[in-house]
Amino acid sequence: MRRKREKRHINWFAVLLSVIILYFASIIVEQQMYLRAVADDRQAAEARLSAAQQENEALKREKEQLDDPACIERIAREELGMTRHGELPYSSSGVAAAQKKQ
Repeated sequence: MRRKREKRHINWFAVLLSVIILYFASIIVEQQMYLRAVADDRQAAEARLSAAQQENEALKREKEQLDDPACIERIAREELGMTRHGELPYSSSGVAAAQKKQ
């Protein structure tokens, strides 16, 4: 009868150790998720930086071209329709319209 009355004792050390292990495991998982998010953000920032550097280089080249008087004249003539003193403006669309009238 004595054996039936004996209660099984809980091993509190094993329970406490299990709780501590679970706690630290959850912290490690959270930190890994955070580090992955930071790595993704860093990769995106590096991609944006690379694109901005390329755009900056292109703008620097364009600025250098705009210092050239020939480039300024070409832009003034082609894009702005400007002429030199004494020149008459010429439009190919006006010639086509005049030919259609005849």
